[in-house]
Amino acid sequence: MVLLSELQLLPGSSSSSSNHDHNHRYDVFLSFRAVDTRNSVIDHLYNALVDANIITFLDDEDIETGEPLKPELECAIKSSRASIIVLSKNYASSTWCLEELVLILEQNRNFNQIVIPIFYHVSPTDVRKQHGSFGEAMVQHKQMLETETNAEKRSEWGQKMELWKRALTQVADLKGKDAKNRKEVGFIEEIVTDINRRLGVPLSNTLPLLIWMDHYIHIISSWLTDGSSHVADILTVAGMGGIGKTSLAKHVFRLHSSKFHKSSFIEGINARCNEHINGLLDIQKQLHGDISKKVSFQVNDVSVYTSKIENALARKRMFLVLDDIHSLDQLDALLRNKGLHPGSKIIITTKDASLTERSTLFDPQVQPKHTKVLLYGLCEAESLELLCTHTFKSKKPKEGYKEVSEKLVKYCDGHPFALEVLGKSLRKCEDIDEWEYYIEALKKEPHSRIKKTLQMSFDSLSFDNDKDLFKHIACFFVGIDKDLTETILNSCDIKTRPGIRNLTNKCLLSIGPDNKLMMHQLVQGMGRDLVRQESPYKPWKRSRLWCHEESFKVLKHQKGKRNLLGLALDMRMLEKKLRGSFKLKKDSLRKMDNLMLLQLNYVQLNGCFRTFPEGITMVVYAWVPFKVYTFRLTNGESGCS
Repeated sequence: MVLLSELQLLPGSSSSSSNHDHNHRYDVFLSFRAVDTRNSVIDHLYNALVDANIITFLDDEDIETGEPLKPELECAIKSSRASIIVLSKNYASSTWCLEELVLILEQNRNFNQIVIPIFYHVSPTDVRKQHGSFGEAMVQHKQMLETETNAEKRSEWGQKMELWKRALTQVADLKGKDAKNRKEVGFIEEIVTDINRRLGVPLSNTLPLLIWMDHYIHIISSWLTDGSSHVADILTVAGMGGIGKTSLAKHVFRLHSSKFHKSSFIEGINARCNEHINGLLDIQKQLHGDISKKVSFQVNDVSVYTSKIENALARKRMFLVLDDIHSLDQLDALLRNKGLHPGSKIIITTKDASLTERSTLFDPQVQPKHTKVLLYGLCEAESLELLCTHTFKSKKPKEGYKEVSEKLVKYCDGHPFALEVLGKSLRKCEDIDEWEYYIEALKKEPHSRIKKTLQMSFDSLSFDNDKDLFKHIACFFVGIDKDLTETILNSCDIKTRPGIRNLTNKCLLSIGPDNKLMMHQLVQGMGRDLVRQESPYKPWKRSRLWCHEESFKVLKHQKGKRNLLGLALDMRMLEKKLRGSFKLKKDSLRKMDNLMLLQLNYVQLNGCFRTFPEGITMVVYAWVPFKVYTFRLTNGESGCS
């Protein structure tokens, strides 16, 4: 369930499409002077490109001379595969347009971005030699230079003018389209045909190649095409980070978006909100631009855009994908509660399975229909194929690498993102010993990119109670009966039942059919690493110890301090290393004033519980064959149940 565009191309794709990577968000960027073209050729060209399923960036706002290029425009140019530059009478009078032109030509030189100049009622010679209106514009810019009194700004302006002149000369020398004596309809069709040919396969048609996702694709495609027109439908795709939610949603969007009046795919919502101060506002502007024909007036108020989006959603049948929604604030700002047009379909991807139904969209009496799809990991055969695709660029391991490949597959536990990241990391490793070293290192410390992806769900937990509960379970309770875990942890003042529910909703935990607590081993590894990072090289300074060798050394040398909340020790795990019988004194626990959880398997402790410090509250649960004993010690007294 992972994007494989780097390995295979659909038939008919060109070299330009093979250069496409995850940084490309648009097929085409339109550069134009609004005063000349906004309500004529640009509107018609943009609609023709969109109708051809070519993802096109069009900025709604013009800018006055002297203003700097907006960061979002710079980002859009850099993330486009091609640029169409409409050179019109007043193009050069806008410093914004000239800055766009310089950056586009830079992208062309450095990254082979496709550039198509359109000479819209201007002569290529005038552009090249800066005659006519282009000459007049440069004279105006020079006059501004001469009136500038600040030497530094004057020098900067002069350098910019040289870049602008050079860019105008260069763009005029490129093969372009001349609109002189051409009928607009046929002229625009020619441009669209040309850009289609040069792009090869537009982004909207380059379906991500997913491994073993037919089942989920069929479910969502059936939901999208069920013909319902009485109520709006919402489908939530939930799962842990890196499980493939975005790739799946992107695939079905590109399959079915053309069947709706309007459609929009907003990717990486949470990351965009976190990375930019006005991230949510920018997302609202993008969504409103996708679903409304009206030119947006520029306001910087989230509540205003929420109302505009709400009204647009109620008017037409639409297909939206809101990817990686993290909070109710994000979801409510994009959908609100006015209601959706009958027949609309909305897909929400999230790491929180309970989020959608808690939104204001479900407040009205007539609620939308809601379907939930939970994504799980791949089986071993699927995982092996995915790993080999990324590592060996084949479906099977290279000769001699089957055993180490299977070890890595077992470590990844069906997680697509982990298989992709680790597979690519090992692509150039020609030594099996290096693979073995890599796998052993991963068992001690998770890969930073994988940990970061998984930790997002942990970081989103609202309460310290839930974070502590997650760490307790990751260290001591995976595979343990849920009811027993609640009994033990409730006595440690952990609100276990609501906490387990919250962890389950965040896809950090699941309950097995036998009522046992289940956790993906990469998620468990992430949780344990959070504890390990409290003191990477001094285990006795951590809050929890689950590694039997570390626990034994801490107890043997009586290094445990009051920071320890839980400790597990199973002497059977150390039989080969210790080669003999070892007894530990209960004094080993004497300084652990805050110890709550002590899991001892086949451990002999000499001494008396009454030697423990006064005021200690501890739960001791020791496994011996067929029995579980739970002790609670308070003020030096012990009880057994």
